[in-house]
Amino acid sequence: MAVISTARKNKNQRHTYSSLNVAKSYPSWFYAPAAIIYAVLFLLPTLLSFFFSLTRWSLFDWQFIGFDNFAQFFSEPFLIQGTLNTVFFAFFTSGTKVVLGMLLAIWLSGAVFAKSYLRAVIFFPVLVSTVGVGITFKALMQPEDGVINASLNFFGIEGPLWLADPGTALFSVALVDVWRGVGIATVIYLAGLAAIPQEYNEAAIVDGAGKLTKFRHITLPLLFPATSTVIILSLIGGLRSFDLIWAMTRGGPGFASDVLASIIFKQYQAGFYGLSTAGNVVLFILVTAIVYPLNRYLNKKEVDY
Repeated sequence: MAVISTARKNKNQRHTYSSLNVAKSYPSWFYAPAAIIYAVLFLLPTLLSFFFSLTRWSLFDWQFIGFDNFAQFFSEPFLIQGTLNTVFFAFFTSGTKVVLGMLLAIWLSGAVFAKSYLRAVIFFPVLVSTVGVGITFKALMQPEDGVINASLNFFGIEGPLWLADPGTALFSVALVDVWRGVGIATVIYLAGLAAIPQEYNEAAIVDGAGKLTKFRHITLPLLFPATSTVIILSLIGGLRSFDLIWAMTRGGPGFASDVLASIIFKQYQAGFYGLSTAGNVVLFILVTAIVYPLNRYLNKKEVDY
């Protein structure tokens, strides 16, 4: 195992040196087009959002009101529940995609019949419209007429009220989100498995390591960059999730499956544009506060590996 660790460190050092040499070989103005696009499409709208969150605005005029929008937003009666729902949805879907994506990738990287077909089937939901997926599963999860409960009833099992019960609505949407997004995680893990040099596994076999030992000491550590990518992408998507929840439950029943994005959209529908902009700023700060330190931590762990 010491040989494997040394080889990994040497490889990382060579990659770092080559990356620095490539970066120094390009003039600074090569980055100008990307910087302009980034400034126009991200920095400028972000700064304008911060400004308009301090105003009461419409399409034709605006009035500066300070932090009144934020005070009103934080006084929303279901804000705490919506925030808890957002965090639960993000972490549950992210963690489940990591576990399922890794297991599916390991399975599909082995000797499996119709491997290419199975890979396509797992990735196919990613290509389907999120709203289309939401509408389809809303019909499938109908308590009385839905195909899922009808199938369970055929085996003598009484199906739950998937989207009609406040206790299961958000969990049901989260399961659908996992079904739709696990294909991306699987592809990332497949790429990570393909990048692992076979010499490591061969050296472990020579040392007498079994499958579990190889997974624990070789596969899992070398898949950490893929794991880090899946965690960050899934977490950002989960914290900002709106379209699937809105298509399936519209935040209901009641406010049981409301997340921050759906609360913000309801305020926008009601014509409170400044209030909804303040909500977007709060969501931006929440995503940054969770993802940025987590990303730094995962990057440090990745270097250690």
